[in-house]
Parts: sequence; structure tokens; C-alpha cells
Amino acid sequence: MPESTSSPLTNCGYACKYTPSALFAGCGVNAVREVCETSDTSPADAALHPNLCGYAKALACSGLGGAFDGLVLTNCCDSLRRCADALRRSGSVPFMYLIDLPRCADECAVDLYAAQLRKLTRALEEHTGRPFDLAAAVAAVGERPAPAPGPYLAVVGARLEPSLRAAIESHSPVPVRDLTCMGAEGVGPVPDEARQSTDAFIGWYARALLSQESCTRMTAGNDRRRLALDPDLTGVIYHGLKFCDFYSYDYQTLASQVTVPITRLETDWTSQDSGQTLTRIEALIEGLGLTARPAPASDAEEARMDNGRKCYFAGIDSGSTSTDVAIIDRDATLVAHVVRATGARAIDSAEAALSDALSQAGISKDELAYTVSTGYGRTGIGIGDAQVTEITCHARGAHHLDPQARTIIDIGGQDSKAIRMDEEGAVVSFAMNDKCAAGTGRFLEAMARILELSVDELAQMGTDWDEDITLSTMCTVFAESEVVSLIAQNKKTADIVHGLDASVASKTAGLVQRVHGEPEYLMTGGVAQNAGVVAALAAKLGSPVRVPPDPQVCGALGAALIARDRVVGQ
Repeated sequence: MPESTSSPLTNCGYACKYTPSALFAGCGVNAVREVCETSDTSPADAALHPNLCGYAKALACSGLGGAFDGLVLTNCCDSLRRCADALRRSGSVPFMYLIDLPRCADECAVDLYAAQLRKLTRALEEHTGRPFDLAAAVAAVGERPAPAPGPYLAVVGARLEPSLRAAIESHSPVPVRDLTCMGAEGVGPVPDEARQSTDAFIGWYARALLSQESCTRMTAGNDRRRLALDPDLTGVIYHGLKFCDFYSYDYQTLASQVTVPITRLETDWTSQDSGQTLTRIEALIEGLGLTARPAPASDAEEARMDNGRKCYFAGIDSGSTSTDVAIIDRDATLVAHVVRATGARAIDSAEAALSDALSQAGISKDELAYTVSTGYGRTGIGIGDAQVTEITCHARGAHHLDPQARTIIDIGGQDSKAIRMDEEGAVVSFAMNDKCAAGTGRFLEAMARILELSVDELAQMGTDWDEDITLSTMCTVFAESEVVSLIAQNKKTADIVHGLDASVASKTAGLVQRVHGEPEYLMTGGVAQNAGVVAALAAKLGSPVRVPPDPQVCGALGAALIARDRVVGQ
């Protein structure tokens, strides 16, 4: 129940589609669907446990900052319950109310929820001093708009922050249906019998709210099966929140049912991991095969291309650590490749690497028929005719290098990826590490400095070891302390390096398991040149891990091949 105050109640926020927001209108209160985006959750850190999800923290920050006259939450999870408790203790929200939400829609659940709605109505009347207006409540019941017919991309799981939804919609070639816990909201129209009395309305309203398309926390599973069988479904983005494991089971169930591409996004309700999030979104959409692509060149266009000597194709992979360029000819033969440190300005590195590759190939920039850029810096460098995600480019390059490969393991400077392909080289599924650089090239570079080794020395030393040392953490900061402790214990450097390699292999194998990886395994990226990590990963997977020549160039090569495909076809 709320704390009684004399503060006016004009706007009342809510954070769940099962919230009876029409009851607010019945007491003359505006219902505000709260989204509470924030980049600074520090005000919530003192009031909430640090491992609560970013949404609960953002919501708490809004409440602590006095954003609400009132706030009505449901007890759908521990995070929101703790948020409600913290805001109630703070007194920053004059009307703070928590509803006990049933987990199903049977008769008993409907009766229990109707009782909850009646209690809320009395609390609103008491707080506002206004009697409940049935007509105003009926008028406020929202109707769920009918979805547009035809192909669509479904977003399922946890609520989307508006900026993330906008990013998905801006990149999707088909309509996006928000089927998250705050999507597909609406229960109207109100039938005549429910308009006769407040009691009749609340009974109907409770049933209608619980009959909405179920969120993950409801026990009904038919919605997921209907979704999986929908012939118009072209792909699924499953959104989860960091520090919330509630969605894992639902994701695994849905992933086993759908036959269309599906990818999982896990965000912390801030924009700090927008780069990786955007890569996941674009990679899924590229895999749908719905993005518009230029038609292969006509005979006349090819003749003009020959006359103009535009016979080459370039791929530029702008990564966090290195910028790689590959140039191929019309026959898909690699004629030049360059790996250059990215440095402080990605665009300068990309231009310099492309210039070096052109010089190596002995051609001019005018002889490039098409250029594709990839990597995290692909949109920022402003070079090329098109941008394609590193997921798609690595798959294209790996399939070209080794058509038998079915799982690509790519570990770069600050990220790692596992990509499963079919026999045609198309991406079946992929997984990426989160924004932490644990287990990547940066991690190994930091460990090399602690051990006073060069990166090359570290790469070879882990293949010849005696003692099997296990590191307890992958966090770079804590691992440094652990390595210092091992040095103080006079452990052999080679044994410590092997422990580091094994920890990287263990973390990477987890990504491989997430995509249901299978042999043959092909490893790309800068860490593929680390023989100790490759050996440890092969032991962890129980299968050989192949490494192509120049593994760092795989993404750039894939981009160049895609550039060629778009002009002359595969």
C-alpha cells in the first residue's frame, strides 16, 4: 500500500503492460508509460544492490530525482520489488504502490488480480480525494492496434529502451513487432457489460490484462509456439538485461522452436555498448537476406569496367586494435593485404592502410571497382561503397579460405566471436563477448607486460609447460594481481602463460557452445597467431583448430569478396 501524503497526484508512472493504467484515469490521474533512459545510474547505486539490472537502476534514478508524482509497479521480479522498496523508503515518490501480479490467466488468477485492482482503486481515491469515474476509466482503455500484414521482425524478451528500438527499426527492411514485456500493449474495446458498474469493469479489466500476449514471467507458453509457427516471421531479436538470468530459459526454448534467424542482445539499459549492439542487429538483418543489394554488372558495364581498368575490389576492416585491408582481383585472387595499428584516429589508419595496400598491389585507387568496409569503425571512417558487419565478412572470408569450416572463432583486440556456418558459408548463428575485453588480445597484452614479455614471446611460451595452473578470474585487473602473486610464488613463467592461455580458451569455448559450434573449427583474428591459445582451445573443444595464413586479414578478405560479389556475382 502507498504511504499516505497530501501531495497532489497528477502524473503516475508505470513500467509493466499488465498495470491497470486505465484506473489512473478513473481518478483523474495521467498514466505515464515510464522508459527512464539514463547514462548515469550512480544515484541508484547507494539505494540498490550493484548487481541489479540497468532498468531497475534507471527507474530508481528517475524516482529519486523526483520525476514522479506517483509510481505503480508490479512485483514481476526482485529488481522491481527492491526498486519499489528503495523509493518507498526515500519518500521521493509521494504515491508508491506495488501490485501483486499473478503468473497465469486462469479463473483463480483473474479473481485475485481483480481484488488487487480494487485495492489500487481505493488507494487512488484516498490519495487524490476524488471518487472513481467509471466513464473516464473506460475511455482510457487502450486498444491494441492490429499488426501490419506481411513479413516482420519480432523483438522478444525484456523491454526495449527507445533508442535501441529506433536502431532496430532504422536497420530492419521489414516492420518490427515489439513483443517484449512492454510491447503489444492494449486490451480494448470495452464490452457493454463491463460498462455497467465499477465492479463489472474491474472484473473484465483484470481478465483482459492477464490475457495479453504473455511476457516471459507468465506461465502461458502458447504465444511462443504461435510465434514460431507464424509464416510471416522472418527473424527474432531476443533482448535481455545484464544481471537478469530470467530470460535465458525462454530464449533457449524459443531458439529451439523457430526456424528463422534468431540472435540475443543483452544490454545494460545504457548506450555504452551501442557498438556491439549495432553489430548484432545488423548481422542478423544481413542474415535475413532482405537487404537490398546492387544487381551484378551487365555485359556493357563489365566492358566499361575493363576499359577503365576497374578490375579490383577492396575490403577494409577497421578494428579497435588494427586496421586491415585486402585487395582482390576479378578472379578473387588476393593481390595485396595490409595490417596496420589503428591508433588514435580510425579514419587516418584506414586511409593509410588502403594506400599501403594499393602500393603493394601496384594499382591506383581509381582501379577499385567497389569497396566494402567492416569492423566497429566501418561507419565512422567514411570509406567505401557499402558497410557490412564483421560477422558476415568473417563468414565470407573463412568460407573462401576453408570451405570445410563450420565454426569460426575470432579473437581480436577487444572482442571475441563464435560464428557457426552452413555448408554454403551462410551464418547460422553467432555470439559475441560483452563489452568487457577479458579473454581478448588486450587481455593478453596486459599479461605480457606484467610478465615482461613481448606479445610474440607470450604467444610461443605457452606451448611448453610443466605445471597446470588455473587462474580464478578473467578480469584483467584481478588477473594482474593473480599473476603477480604467482610470480612471487616462483612459478615458472611458461606455466603462468599456459594458465592464461587456458583461461582464454575456456571463455572462448563458452561462446562456441552458445552457437552449438561443431568441427571443422577455423580461428581468425590476431590471437590466432598465439600458438598457446590455439593449442589450449583445441584441447578444450576436443578437436583440432585450424589457423589460415594471415588470420588477421580474414574479415577484410571477406569484405573484399562481398565487394566483388556485388559487382560481378558469386
